[in-house]
Amino acid sequence: MAEMTSSKVSRWDQHGRAHVVRVEKAGIQRHLTCETCGWHRNAQFLPWLKAQEHLEREHQATVDPGSETS
Repeated sequence: MAEMTSSKVSRWDQHGRAHVVRVEKAGIQRHLTCETCGWHRNAQFLPWLKAQEHLEREHQATVDPGSETS
């Protein structure tokens, strides 16, 4: 059985609310789950891009918290 690992894609919307899609990996398959709305899907290729597209489309969350500079 393949080991399961997890990561996340986080974005903020224009109101400063954080939205997160969890990316769980088991073997070559990835499962995406949105913590905000419960949306989920399987993705073998480009899971982080699909997570980012969901956040932009459904939650208008486009600000990457990792890109903020002081």
